[in-house]
Amino acid sequence: MDREKDPEAWFKSVYSDIPLTTQWDDGRHVGDGLGTTPTSSNSMPRMVFSMLADLDVREGHRTLEIGTGTGWNAGLLAHRLGDENVVSIEYDEAVAKGAGENLRRAGLSPLVIVGDGRLGYSGGAPYDRVIATCSIGEVPQTWIEQTVPGGVIVAPWGTDYGGEHVVRLTVGEGGIASGPFTRSSAFMRLRQQRTARPPFDAYLKGQEWPADGRRSSTALSPTEVGGWVEQFVIGLMVPGAFWRAERYEGGAYTLWTYSTDTESWASVDYVPGADEYEVVQSGPRDLWEETEVAFQWWFSHGRPGFDHFGLTVGPDTQRAWLDTPKNVLPGH
Repeated sequence: MDREKDPEAWFKSVYSDIPLTTQWDDGRHVGDGLGTTPTSSNSMPRMVFSMLADLDVREGHRTLEIGTGTGWNAGLLAHRLGDENVVSIEYDEAVAKGAGENLRRAGLSPLVIVGDGRLGYSGGAPYDRVIATCSIGEVPQTWIEQTVPGGVIVAPWGTDYGGEHVVRLTVGEGGIASGPFTRSSAFMRLRQQRTARPPFDAYLKGQEWPADGRRSSTALSPTEVGGWVEQFVIGLMVPGAFWRAERYEGGAYTLWTYSTDTESWASVDYVPGADEYEVVQSGPRDLWEETEVAFQWWFSHGRPGFDHFGLTVGPDTQRAWLDTPKNVLPGH
């Protein structure tokens, strides 16, 4: 939408409860068409306010934001807490410049820093609250170190596999932070934590499928593992893996699971109406078997929702748990 060409449509979009992409392909894409990958946005208002509710800022709280974007979230925080109590870090210089201009036009001036968000900003520490508006797979230890004991960190967190959710961590002593997942989310990844997706040929290594794959069958339908919570649980228990779907006519498809080190892969063929599905696995890991084990663990525990899970992180640990930090997930 172009504000100058069609102001009515622009305002309708901006004031709708939808996410708005404001940059494609790290700024390399120009023009009015769609790019390949969205890399900066103004988040859905409902998600913005839900995460701010999780953050629970109070008068006088020093707050650090990771990912300035358009500056709207930083502006809300500055309006609530005062400019002097808000620091926002943006990796992309052009995005940070635009955010600064937006904020000044709104009469706000929180400190906007261009830099690597993983490092936080020691010049404004310690903080009572830290919020990330990009997703992460690992919580940087610097965020914990720059937060006061009892302070809160809110961030979208997800594995390579999928099923991202927002985690609300409370900082304790000894550089440890722990807390529950509060809601589902789908944010753009922190640039320094993006995971490359190797091409299909990297796994078959020049051979035709099924190459050296081991054939078997399964009664677990690939459709059973595709839900957001199911992906979340599988990602927690099957580390270093991701999936793709190859779809055909009539609703059939192949679910591919790959290891990020390109050493292992698995394929499961879904055919509508079938009772069993063909499986092929290759490499040192039996990725489909690992997926089945994770799914059966989740099923046997009553198919708990994301709000039953939590995360504990520290200098040498990042472990997920069910219902209580003492009930650590297998493999964590």
